[in-house]
Amino acid sequence: MGMDEFQAVLKARELVRKVNPTAIPLPVELYAKEVGAVIRPQADMGPDEAGSCFEMNGKRFICTNANDRPERQRFTVCHEIAHLWLGLPSQHESLLWWSYAKRPLAEILCDVFAAELLLPYNLFQPEVERASIGLSSIDDLAERFQASVTATGSRYAAVVSEPVAFVLSEQGKVRYASRSKPLKDAPAWIPPRLDIPEGSLAKKVRAGTSFESRDAVDADVWFNDWERGGTLLEEARHLPQWDQTLSLLWFENGEVPGRKFRDERGAVYAEEENEDDALLKELDGQLRWPGKRRRR
Repeated sequence: MGMDEFQAVLKARELVRKVNPTAIPLPVELYAKEVGAVIRPQADMGPDEAGSCFEMNGKRFICTNANDRPERQRFTVCHEIAHLWLGLPSQHESLLWWSYAKRPLAEILCDVFAAELLLPYNLFQPEVERASIGLSSIDDLAERFQASVTATGSRYAAVVSEPVAFVLSEQGKVRYASRSKPLKDAPAWIPPRLDIPEGSLAKKVRAGTSFESRDAVDADVWFNDWERGGTLLEEARHLPQWDQTLSLLWFENGEVPGRKFRDERGAVYAEEENEDDALLKELDGQLRWPGKRRRR
C-alpha cells in the first residue's frame, strides 16, 4: 500500500489547509465539497454498518447510517473522505465499525485521517492546553467538537504538551495507545495486544471491582521496560456494550522522571541536570513553573 500513519496525517493536514475551517464544531460538509462528494444519510443500514463511499456517473457519494449518533456520522463522513483522498480501498466487509481487533491498516489510516479533520491541530491544541487533564475534559472537548470520546482522547494525548497517554483496550487487550511527545521521547512504550496490566485501574474497572475513578499506579505497570520509576495518575472507564476500556495516564507534576543509572556496585543513581545547562536556563529570561497545568 505504501502509506504509513505519518503520511496519512500529512495528507489530512493538506486537506485541512485547503478548507481552512475556523468554526467549532467543524462543518464536515466543507470537506466533502472539497473532494467533490455528496453526503447521503441512509436509514436502511444495519446497526453494524457505519457508511460507505462510491462513484457513479462521474459523481462521488458518501453514505452514512442515519440511525447513528450525529458525532458518529460526522466521523464516518471524514473516514470515507479519507478513502477518497488517500485512494485507499475500503475493507469494511465483516468488520464491526466500533471494533479495533484485527483492524486492517487501511482502515486504521482512514481513522487517523478522520480524527485530523474533525480535531485539526490549530483549533484543537489550544483548547487542550486550556483544559485540565482528565476524562471529563475529554468528554467536554468531544461534545464541543462533536467527535467521539475515543477519537478525542487519542488526539488529546497526541497534541498535549505534558506527558500523557490515552489507551484503548478491547476484550481485555490493549488495541492502541496514543502518547504525547514527552512520553515518546522518554521513551514510554505501551505495546499493542498486551493484556490490560495487573495493578492498573483499567483492570479493576473492567472486572467490575471499581467504578470510574482516579488512582495512582507505578509507571512500570503500564510502560514496557521502564526503569525511570515515578507514579502515574490513571483514570479509567469501561464501555460494557463493546467491552472496551479507556485509560488516561499522566505524571501529575507534568514531568517525566529522569533516567536512572547503576554503578559498578549496583547502586542506583538518578540522572542529574548538567550545571551549565541549569545556568543557561537561569539566564534565558524564561520563568519555568512546576505543574503548569491546572489540577483537579
